[in-house]
Amino acid sequence: MTIKLNGTKMENFEAKKKEYMNVMKDEKSTPEQLEAAFTDMFSALQDDLSEKISNEARNNAHDAQVLSARGQNVLTSVEKKFFNEAIEFGGFDEDSILPITTQERIFEDLIEAHPLLDAIGIRDLGAVTRWIKSDPTKAYAWGQLFGEIKGQVSAAFTEEQIGQLKLTAFAVIPKDMLDLGPEYVERYVRVLLVESYSVGLEYGYVNGKGPSQNEPIGLMKDVAENGAVTDKSSIGVLTFKPSVHGEVIAGELHDVIKSLAVNAKGKSRKVLNRIVMVINPVDAISVQARNTVQTSNGQWVTALPFNIRTVESEEIPEKKALFFVSGEYLAAVAGGYKTNKFDQTLAIEDAMLYTIKQFANGKPSDNKTAELYDLDISFTTDNSVEA
Repeated sequence: MTIKLNGTKMENFEAKKKEYMNVMKDEKSTPEQLEAAFTDMFSALQDDLSEKISNEARNNAHDAQVLSARGQNVLTSVEKKFFNEAIEFGGFDEDSILPITTQERIFEDLIEAHPLLDAIGIRDLGAVTRWIKSDPTKAYAWGQLFGEIKGQVSAAFTEEQIGQLKLTAFAVIPKDMLDLGPEYVERYVRVLLVESYSVGLEYGYVNGKGPSQNEPIGLMKDVAENGAVTDKSSIGVLTFKPSVHGEVIAGELHDVIKSLAVNAKGKSRKVLNRIVMVINPVDAISVQARNTVQTSNGQWVTALPFNIRTVESEEIPEKKALFFVSGEYLAAVAGGYKTNKFDQTLAIEDAMLYTIKQFANGKPSDNKTAELYDLDISFTTDNSVEA
């Protein structure tokens, strides 16, 4: 989803982001190409964001009640103190951490602006960098009233380390931005972090190559017994062909759900109302067209059977559909947003450059957390359907 400021898309940034994502997914990309694509994307984000927020600052009143009525952000006393100090200091102090309420708002914005992260179930663990995960099939034990149960139940819990990977964003703060006031500085930093982190998180949670590449294990990957991470193979083809009573579409999706209802160990699990279909925005048009009907009163209604949730992501290749079980992918960010000055000489004029780091990680519960299908959706000029 494109973040808009005053109804205007950040088109230059969106174009550079797409180029960067293509370079990241290309196995043949060199580190130099990755660095150049990232630099172009981030420069476009900085330029678009600075221009839009500066325009808003010139056009909007600074009265807090007016801003609040217009849906603008009004800072808490702690936030205002933090960003006023940043303005007085000329930027962030070394090792400063964004206020908790700002961190919470960044996380909320991530979920709202990027439905895939919401569907995956990303969790903000705050300062905690370890996650204790339980297996509901083992988290109980029958036994004598005063018997020993600790050894039986302890096997149900595992510890996941979130701090293994760091997600770094470069916060280039133009000095002119500091003259606009704390509300606009906070908003600039918040939107910048949401957009830059979302690119990294969506890539990592969908196409991440695993620990050997210092990346999460993405939903599009399988993990072998020896720990090797490989690309998933398609296990079927979906046509979404029309039929008189929708039997074809219902049948195809029935097979998808039935397959996901069994985990990698062959155990059944409840998946109804938990299935998410992730498709490329290009294919989303075709899928929507195949699942849209006109009611008797002339309204057009779009719905998939079995309450499957559809989410678009540029991380999914065209002609592919990824189905996963919500809640079966460990996705978390933790550790707060810590800022540091970038201590290398850069050819950036009238700007302060910082790195803002946060811990993040992700991996599927098993290889059947998600399954991949090919899409073969075609349209004809006649109106006939299969009986």
